[in-house]
Amino acid sequence: MAGHEIDSDLVRKLAALLDETGLSEIEYASGDMRLRVARSAVVAVAAAAPRAEPHAGPAAGHEEPPHPGAVTAPIVGTVYLSPEPGAEPFVRVGTTVVEGETLLLIEAMKTFNEVRATRAGRVVRLLVADGTPVEYGEPLVIID
Repeated sequence: MAGHEIDSDLVRKLAALLDETGLSEIEYASGDMRLRVARSAVVAVAAAAPRAEPHAGPAAGHEEPPHPGAVTAPIVGTVYLSPEPGAEPFVRVGTTVVEGETLLLIEAMKTFNEVRATRAGRVVRLLVADGTPVEYGEPLVIID
């Protein structure tokens, strides 16, 4: 961060938000300045042990390359597959979507953020369940 002084008060506030919300990392951007605060133990564990799906994916020790139709989490938070409890989900496996269509919500700091389709196609896999926590960059949905 050449040319930028680190705002220690901002770092402390972000660290307090981590404690308050139970998140493992938080990122703040303003102009050309970006600041990321993370719990190193949690991040290291998450990076070393990605979530595995039962009876799915490659054999142990073989990583699958990222799918070109993968939609990833833009933020850390909790996934919700429908607009409200008891409502129909935004999409299911087999649903045809258009670019920009809402696929799911991620709640972070009591704000619901829409995750939209990055391209048109058919939903072939939902990689997350309703109410589960997700990390930044984690694959959520595969669109073919």
